[in-house]
Amino acid sequence: MSMRGSDGITRPKPSAASRYRRIMLKLSGEALMGAAGYGIEPATIQRLASDIGEIHELGIEIALVLGGGNIYRGVRAATEGLERATGDYMGMLATVINALAMQNALEKTGFPTRVMSALEIREIAEPYIRRRAMRHLEKGRIVIFAAGTGNPYFSTDTAAALRAAEIGAEVILKGTKVDGIYDSDPTLNPAAVRFDELSYSDFIAKGLKVMDATAVTLCMENALPIQVFNLQVPGNIQRVSRGEAVGTMVH
Repeated sequence: MSMRGSDGITRPKPSAASRYRRIMLKLSGEALMGAAGYGIEPATIQRLASDIGEIHELGIEIALVLGGGNIYRGVRAATEGLERATGDYMGMLATVINALAMQNALEKTGFPTRVMSALEIREIAEPYIRRRAMRHLEKGRIVIFAAGTGNPYFSTDTAAALRAAEIGAEVILKGTKVDGIYDSDPTLNPAAVRFDELSYSDFIAKGLKVMDATAVTLCMENALPIQVFNLQVPGNIQRVSRGEAVGTMVH
């Protein structure tokens, strides 16, 4: 069901089953690779676009941040010897490529999007302006934030936390390859224990690596919960968006 606002724009009517009104969805660049070793697998990004479209139809406002590891790590050997700032800017450009690919996949599925970049690339993306981003969300557009924070030395996790706080998102949903946060790497340690929930301070004290400490500290300061879940399970994006207890909650 949809409704028409006073601005004449038709947008989905919020579902009673939806826990959140506005979310920040953080996906790693590796999530776009599928079975490939690097780059973007078309079938994988189209599946993700369909999953994201399903939660858009619930009436949830969606902001999205993508990492760049699927592209940047493929050329990392060539970057050895570069200063850190230059390497970080290269990583930001990788996120722009992923943002454009996701925009294309979403719009092919029929969902309106805007790419907003922290680096000025006017020919392909809007510059990031907080109020404009919020207006896009209110109009029912999926907003993809590219180029991180626009500054070196900060991860895309930190960019997701910063943008989520700025736009008033109610939660960060972080999609990974595992079903939550463990006390050690479950791919290396079969006896690793998964947490259902963690406090921000426990996450930082335990030195857990699912998200960097700067991002978690920023979330803690803004009382912004983080839900970590397995992106590869069909339907999980919709489940966490509805507020189901999937994965690990950091709060």
